[in-house]
Parts: sequence; C-alpha cells; structure tokens
Amino acid sequence: MRCPFCGADDDRVVDSRTISEGRAVRRRRECLGCNKRLTTYERIEEVPLLVVKKSQNRQAFNRTKVLDGLIAACQKRPVSVEQMETVVDRVEKLIREKFDHEVPSVFIGEVVSIQLKELDPVAYVRFASVYQEFADISEFFQALTALMEKREVEDVR
Repeated sequence: MRCPFCGADDDRVVDSRTISEGRAVRRRRECLGCNKRLTTYERIEEVPLLVVKKSQNRQAFNRTKVLDGLIAACQKRPVSVEQMETVVDRVEKLIREKFDHEVPSVFIGEVVSIQLKELDPVAYVRFASVYQEFADISEFFQALTALMEKREVEDVR
C-alpha cells in the first residue's frame, strides 16, 4: 500500500483491532518513509448490495455516502467520527440482516434518522429536513414540536 502523503510503499502496523462486531479490522499504520500515520480498514468482500432509489434507479450501497450524510448533519455538533462510524455499522448490519440484494433508500433514511434521534436531536433535525424533503416550514415545525415534546417528557422523568 502506498502512503497517501509521500508515496512510499513501506509501512508498519502500529495498532490493530477488530471493529463492526468482528466484521472488519482497523489498522493504524506508520509510513517508514515520512513517519506520518494513517488508518486502513479491512472488510470481507460481500455480495454487492443495491440501493433502490425513489426514482427506481439502482446503485451500489456505499458506506461512505451514508457517513458523508452523517458528517453533514453532525457538523459543529459534539458527535465524534467514531460515533458516526458506529451508526453506519448499525445501518449496514440491519440492511444485511433484512435484505439480500436490494434495499429501498427509504429504509436507509429511516434507520439513520432513528439512530440520529437518539444520538443528537439537532443532527436528527438537520438530517430529517433533507431526507424527509419538508415541503414547507409547517412540516419542519411539526417535526421540531414532536422532538421537543419527547424531550419534555424525558426531562420530567
């Protein structure tokens, strides 16, 4: 593997651990050319999973795309990349448990929404505003009201 910083192809593994419930290995590496560190992931190559979009077009499932959506929703929020990776792991696990070859994009959006609602309410609202395609401010306000009512009930407990 070539170093993304200097192009050298010699490195050493500094740390190695399993992630995603043992379905992947995360390795911290140090380039012997420039001494910078990088992270690599090893995953089992599985049967390709297709996402069925609302338009009925199909495209390959992409973990990075889900993570990018989470990063956008969690921007300037106290949510770590590790927490976001955990959400992506849970989403992928649920998809692979429920679907063999094709998964509706709506299912992915709903699962991410549920996970974000528990993780960070502000990030949830940001994600929901894009995912649910609110037509006007009243739909957005209804989602916020439901979230605030839930929070008030939890605060009373």
